Amino acid sequence: MSKNSSSHPTSLGIIGFGAFGQLAAHHLGQHFEISAYDPSQGVAKIAKQLSVHLSSLHAVSQADVILIAAPVPSFEQVVSEIAVACKPGALIVDVGSVKVGPSEIMRRLLPNHVDIVATHPLFGPQSAAKGIEGLKIAVCPIRGRRHSRLATFLSRSLGLTVIITTPEDHDREAAVVQGLTHLIAKVLLRMGPLPTRMTTKSFDLLSEAVSMVQHDAPEVFEAIEQANPYAETVRRSFFDLAACLSAELETALRPPPN
Repeated sequence: MSKNSSSHPTSLGIIGFGAFGQLAAHHLGQHFEISAYDPSQGVAKIAKQLSVHLSSLHAVSQADVILIAAPVPSFEQVVSEIAVACKPGALIVDVGSVKVGPSEIMRRLLPNHVDIVATHPLFGPQSAAKGIEGLKIAVCPIRGRRHSRLATFLSRSLGLTVIITTPEDHDREAAVVQGLTHLIAKVLLRMGPLPTRMTTKSFDLLSEAVSMVQHDAPEVFEAIEQANPYAETVRRSFFDLAACLSAELETALRPPPN
């Protein structure tokens, strides 16, 4: 999967050149010849800085490896367009926060002559600001056998900690790990501004967690809370337990009857 592995560089097409697509290009540029597609304006400058060639969705979909970093609302349409353009033997990889729905879409729409691996880098531009070595990525084999080779590349070449899992197991755990983190962050931001002077170490860690997710695009929060099939159950459980705790505190603070 390296530029130097043969006389013909391995091509990587990134579909969706937003914050994460740019992060991917930054770390993968030395390993691939990269092209990208993004319908929004204003990415030409950063693409040039990263030596990424901007092109049409059809052209980018003909790369050896296709990385889908498109938002959840447009995911199915993007996969449909990739399906008619991708070449036999291509490897299709997505990087979304939710895996059950997107995996089903890719399995259903993409042709049998491509391999599919669903992934979720468990970090973003904020948490990867100091580098990605040691950070985690979930890898879900969907079709074909190249997930092992991909996992080796991610581990050895990028220094990531690879977790092999299924879309269902991923979403069950992510409903707690991401669902609650983003939910609590949203609530604390609405309570803000938060104290910054007289703080404890535990509060500093909580504030740091909030800062890592507060600048995520709105569609990231929507995907985590609405597209994950297990998120609602976790969210309701959290609110129910919080309500019970509140009731217990009110009972404890209530003065005894005369």
